[in-house]
Amino acid sequence: MVFDLFVALYIGSAGFVAAGVIGSLYQLLTSQPPKFNMAVESLLGTIAAVSVCLMAGPFIIMRHAIRGRRIERRPLGWFVASSTIAGMWSLCSGLFVMNFAVSLVATF
Repeated sequence: MVFDLFVALYIGSAGFVAAGVIGSLYQLLTSQPPKFNMAVESLLGTIAAVSVCLMAGPFIIMRHAIRGRRIERRPLGWFVASSTIAGMWSLCSGLFVMNFAVSLVATF
């Protein structure tokens, strides 16, 4: 039971780290923070925007949650709900990242 919880926390952390890296890389390349309503004009741009939003989603949610709590003085319950959504999303993207890493290692 404790081992399963440790594995879930590890996978969730890996997902959130991946979200942070992708979000920061996007911000480095475009000089704008990632957001869910990106303007795109081509099919390739749409695919790239959806991919960035899928992987950087927890980073975007937590950035808005922290900003909303600090600057806009939103209630603590709103912050907790945002953190829970970002945590579950991180767990899902962490599973994807871990499966990708394991299959990459298995090929070599």
